[in-house]
Amino acid sequence: MSFIRGYDQDTLREVVDLDECAQRLAEIETQRSLPALLERVWLLKVLGRLDEALTLSEETVRQARMAGTRKDVLRARVLHATILQYRRAFAAAEQELSACAAEAEGQGWIAIAAFAHQHHGKNAYEAGDFDTARESFKRSLFLRREAGAEDRELEVALLAIDAAERRRPAPLAVG
Repeated sequence: MSFIRGYDQDTLREVVDLDECAQRLAEIETQRSLPALLERVWLLKVLGRLDEALTLSEETVRQARMAGTRKDVLRARVLHATILQYRRAFAAAEQELSACAAEAEGQGWIAIAAFAHQHHGKNAYEAGDFDTARESFKRSLFLRREAGAEDRELEVALLAIDAAERRRPAPLAVG
């Protein structure tokens, strides 16, 4: 079940029904499985409860390291980095997302690499680095195509590329 209704064309952030997200968070508040923790972190993030999201995301990364797979750890780290991004800690988020993308690509985990590159692009976009954002979104699109992603996922990457291109400064006229 996806709570994402679309993406804001200016910020590229998820558009969600806040009441649905709050209701779902209440439903899973006591669950301790890794998937539930990841979902709780994401819900806290989109609800704007960033202090709670940061604390829980750090706990989730620790749990993934202790009881999950390397893929689980990467997913948890990417989600943690998105919390850093929402808190405007762009440099820390960039470092974590770059490392996650590189590790996922090195392991041949294309879907996770695409996910990390997409969030790397969103972080760069919010930081005002539209060239880096565009390149990250393009890499995500390439990887998603390679992984046989659904049209909806490809469209998200294409819209992000378009948004980054619209925000890039125009080249200076030579004359």
